[in-house]
Amino acid sequence: MPQMIFVERDGSHRTVDAPIGLSVLEIAHKHGVDIEGACEGSLACSTCHVIVDPAWFAKLARASEDEEDMLDLAFGLEKTSRLGCQIVMSEALDGLVVRLPSGVRNAQSG
Repeated sequence: MPQMIFVERDGSHRTVDAPIGLSVLEIAHKHGVDIEGACEGSLACSTCHVIVDPAWFAKLARASEDEEDMLDLAFGLEKTSRLGCQIVMSEALDGLVVRLPSGVRNAQSG
């Protein structure tokens, strides 16, 4: 089974099984990783914001315009920021590394 690595807010690395077809958000929730996902992956918030390791960023499908609009609302946005609900695990992403931002901003409830 493919695996992925979450870099937690404290800098620790957590390697988890990452079933093909699940999103990074779903994988995080399955393993108790602290990613909120307030809209449950419906692309209506930015609380599943993750920062993709630069070595992996180019291997991802391009962000949709809707995802980019939501990312504009994310706290701590970086060049390799993506929404965890929009990254779907595949064999090609075995070993994917994502870092959790230092905080989140939930613009959904504003």
